[in-house]
Amino acid sequence: MHSKLGSFIRTHREHIKPQDIGLHVTGSRRTPGLRREELAQLCGVSPTWLTWLEQGRPVSASVKVLDKLADVMRLTPAERAYLFRLADRLDPREPATERAAIDANAIVGAIDVPAYMLDRQWDVVAWNKPAATLFTGWLDKRTKQVPQPNLLQFTFLSPGARTLITNWPERAQRLVAEFRADCGKATDEEPLAGMIEQLRQGSEEFDRLWNSQQVVGRDGGLRQFRHPKKGELRYEQVTFNVASSRGHKLVMLLPA
Repeated sequence: MHSKLGSFIRTHREHIKPQDIGLHVTGSRRTPGLRREELAQLCGVSPTWLTWLEQGRPVSASVKVLDKLADVMRLTPAERAYLFRLADRLDPREPATERAAIDANAIVGAIDVPAYMLDRQWDVVAWNKPAATLFTGWLDKRTKQVPQPNLLQFTFLSPGARTLITNWPERAQRLVAEFRADCGKATDEEPLAGMIEQLRQGSEEFDRLWNSQQVVGRDGGLRQFRHPKKGELRYEQVTFNVASSRGHKLVMLLPA
């Protein structure tokens, strides 16, 4: 990943015309585009650090530096998004969750099985009526205190989750491992870091599972529930990443 990030930055640096970003150039140049020293100065980093980054050495690029690199190199929105993905960082200029939720409501509302959409923090940004019926005590009511319910907070902080979710210990363990795999390095950034700390303080089980450092993919599979009105229910869960909203996932529960 480091080599891909370095190659991407180097290629774009070499395609920048110094005069296009306000640099005065005199004489001929042996190499095309912007020099490393010039890009480093414009981004407020050392030439040595930038050299190491372009060479693919294991150096860490902060969100602030990536933001500056994208601006100086005049990356398009798609190029900027790719830069942050290569660095495994969250772009502070990503569209707000509220904007993504508008489309999410239309998507989940058109599905006739329990469906909901999660953002990067695993807040449920939209859900349909079948999901509200299934997740009683959670998605069947929205309050001012909890405008966007969170899957992890429900699982570990709501007593009703242990009754509703069949084989809660196994599901809870896998959920934490899936969340860690999904978030990667972003768990050290806000708002994820604050939410994780809140869960660790509020749930001994979450704290123990988080410290175990387990990582698994969100593969879906059989999900079983003990519904207070409908009894035992079985579903096959499938999850899709939403291409137009990075970090958003559509979850559907198909009758098994």
